[in-house]
Amino acid sequence: MPKRVETGTVTSAASSKTRRVEIPRVVRHEKYSRILHRRTVCHVHDEAETSQIGDMVEIIECRPRSRLKRWELVRVVSKSTAVDVASLRSGARATKLRETAVKAEDAAASGKSPAPSPKKA
Repeated sequence: MPKRVETGTVTSAASSKTRRVEIPRVVRHEKYSRILHRRTVCHVHDEAETSQIGDMVEIIECRPRSRLKRWELVRVVSKSTAVDVASLRSGARATKLRETAVKAEDAAASGKSPAPSPKKA
């Protein structure tokens, strides 16, 4: 019997070498014939830790690696284009860091030296 291959989105990367991947599916209700959106959650083994939250990944069935892990990461289909989640959690401090990083990138692109960063009080 061939191993199943699925494509889904990484929703959690909190554990080491483990990713939580959601696979969306559309189902028609048996009695009411309404279209329902469901999801399947798979815990995936990611040895190299190449995927991050929001990435679209391809996974394949494998032998049980732990109580929940039954899938392995094959490849990252597309990287996430969302803003860094960690920087959103830390609020205003992250916004300032992001602004200084953008200014430094702009300065490097134009060939000028970057402006000095603000001092912390």
